[in-house]
Amino acid sequence: MKNYVYLLIILLALSSCQQSQSQLKLSPEPSPHDLVFDELAASWDEGIPLGNGMMGVLVWEKEGRLRLALDRADLWDLRPMENVYREGYNFEWVQQLWEEKNYKEVQKAFDHTYDQAAGPSKIPVAALEMALDQLGPVESARLYTHHGLCQILWENGSSMEIFMDPEKPLGWFRIRNADPGLEINLVPPPYTHESEASDRNKVTGGQDLRRLGYPAGKLLNETASLDYTQEGWNGFSYQVHCELEREPKVITGRWSISAHYPDQEVQATAAAYLAQDNHPNYETSKEELLSWRDKYWSRSAVALPDPVLEKQWYLEMYKFGAAARKGAPPISLQAVWTADNGNLPPWKGDFHHDLNTQLSYWPAYAGNQLDLEEGFLDWLWGIRDEGKKFTRWFYEADGLNIPGVTTLTGVPMGGWIQYSFGPTVSAWLGQHFYLHWIYSQDETFLKDRAYPWVKEVAIFLDQIAEQDKDGMLKLPLSSSPEIFDNSREAWFEETTNYDLALIRFTYWAAAKMAESLGLADEAENWQTILSRWPDMAVDPESGLMFAPGFPYHESHRHFSHLMAFHPLGMLDVSQGPEQEEIILNTLRNMEQVGPEWWTGYSYSWMGNLYARALEGDKAAEALKDFATCFTLPSSFHVNGDQSGTGKSKMTYRPFTLEGNFAFASGIHEMLLQSHTGIVRIFPAIPASWEDVSFSTLRTEGAFLVSASREGGSNTRVEITAEKGGTIRLSDPFAEGPDVDGSDAEILEIKMEKGETRVLERK
Repeated sequence: MKNYVYLLIILLALSSCQQSQSQLKLSPEPSPHDLVFDELAASWDEGIPLGNGMMGVLVWEKEGRLRLALDRADLWDLRPMENVYREGYNFEWVQQLWEEKNYKEVQKAFDHTYDQAAGPSKIPVAALEMALDQLGPVESARLYTHHGLCQILWENGSSMEIFMDPEKPLGWFRIRNADPGLEINLVPPPYTHESEASDRNKVTGGQDLRRLGYPAGKLLNETASLDYTQEGWNGFSYQVHCELEREPKVITGRWSISAHYPDQEVQATAAAYLAQDNHPNYETSKEELLSWRDKYWSRSAVALPDPVLEKQWYLEMYKFGAAARKGAPPISLQAVWTADNGNLPPWKGDFHHDLNTQLSYWPAYAGNQLDLEEGFLDWLWGIRDEGKKFTRWFYEADGLNIPGVTTLTGVPMGGWIQYSFGPTVSAWLGQHFYLHWIYSQDETFLKDRAYPWVKEVAIFLDQIAEQDKDGMLKLPLSSSPEIFDNSREAWFEETTNYDLALIRFTYWAAAKMAESLGLADEAENWQTILSRWPDMAVDPESGLMFAPGFPYHESHRHFSHLMAFHPLGMLDVSQGPEQEEIILNTLRNMEQVGPEWWTGYSYSWMGNLYARALEGDKAAEALKDFATCFTLPSSFHVNGDQSGTGKSKMTYRPFTLEGNFAFASGIHEMLLQSHTGIVRIFPAIPASWEDVSFSTLRTEGAFLVSASREGGSNTRVEITAEKGGTIRLSDPFAEGPDVDGSDAEILEIKMEKGETRVLERK
């Protein structure tokens, strides 16, 4: 008999793991995970972020005025990019110029156009401003992370709350103990006059807003009503409307933002929306927010012995809940926090699918937030026709390949085309359809969305593939983001490990999905095609290479050569000594080469890689480097090292969000893994972590797992089967194995839908 006992419990509600209740549900008390400042931020990217997926706000101070920088996710200038869909500018043309060593013509057509054109681009909205000299010195500013609410206290006894309704295009603020005549104004972006921002002609820093050529907007600031309407490109317009209720000692404000495109169904203006009687009042909206956040945090929680990592995890998951929502556009580079510096956002605030978008949704799976990923998948499904148009134009092929850099409507934007027009973009996006299915076990989603997407990608890849001299398949040209940047050398004659891993994953996933759907002939076809693609290029000493003959020999921010290991899981340390050696050699080589040209997201990704390699100490170290060196006080990820400690020679500031969300995923990988088909509890935690726990993290197969570890020993595991089935679990209480449990017996536990089992050490 094992020295623990199985307890069978039939529960409809999920029980919590053994940790402080304040970490599992909202409370009116402040949390150690809050952001707390003794003054307002002096820069927009250090402002306190609030959001509900569609609308967002940054709270900061500009020139002695409290500033609420407002944003809406679907405000875009959608003017067409020059040369996109131009006849003759296709993959065959690129190949020809590449072979002729005349690649400057390609750069001129696509790279330079992206750099030089102001649009298409995400655009800023406006800001609410209040005169701070009427309120006096600030005592504190706090983001209540578990509430999604910002509170500002002044030394004179005034206070202010700011929050977003959790699911409606509605924002609120309330100021108490203030002069009811407090000056409050809407301030438009400087579309018609020069801003004071730097780097206004650089894509990374944002370009001057005047280049959009917009006319001056219509602005009306009155005592009880603030209104701003801005016309944009080709009939597009947007409206910001704020209503103020001024009472003795209390001012309540509510705002909404509306977007209006000429080819879409007419939507209610922001003013008309606020005039409706069916939206909530301040108290009701706040109650709905607290209830929404309470449910949100009940889906997953962690308790880590490292307070830096624990706080950063809560901040990342907070932002995920503020940036992602079903019914809203997916997370772009800055999501609902567009630059408030008088310029366009860095890299136009667009959708980058060579890493940025994908990493942003990594925490949805184990983090048990699949519903928030649905906005991303719905959007991808909605732009398929545009993707097929691009596929037919550029590759002259059937099937599907989404452009790697797109507008809100999925139109290609150009840029470095090795990646913005790359052949495996939809393959990586397809992994998210696969993961949503495998983590949810939603068979309808598999039939209607996941398999059709992956199948279309497989058809496309088969059409563009060529046969090499050995009879194996290869791509005509291949790339590995973002090796050699956008130079001619960034195209490889041999298929890179990046592309190859994604191709092999596509056919593997297509076969698995087809088999699950009972489509035996299709599954066999995909397996046959898979067998014609070669294995990964491996160097005996340095491990995985960029491509055959191109080892990882210089520091680089994008770990594209490691895709087969993570995130795709085609290679794993569990597959035997040979594969383990390849993975460890790869990681050791990267350590030897060094991180001098890594960015923040590199450290987050490295945390995931170390966790998959079961190296908990190194995973924690990489994630802590991210949290302490590559984040602003607002918790936003910035690309460059801000610490001055030499973690990278990259020091530039523009913020993007993928590093934040990849961090959260790294914590999940340390605590729980299921990608091999075997669930492992605490597979990659540091040896010093004697006391650690987590609540309701999700595994493949749709199992929800909670676990606790006390005094260096696992003490309790709780499993709930959302859909039913058999969970294969590495024995969490086995005597003798390492922390990762790699030598433990595999327990097979058959469970009914909704059933919960608790395993405890005696």
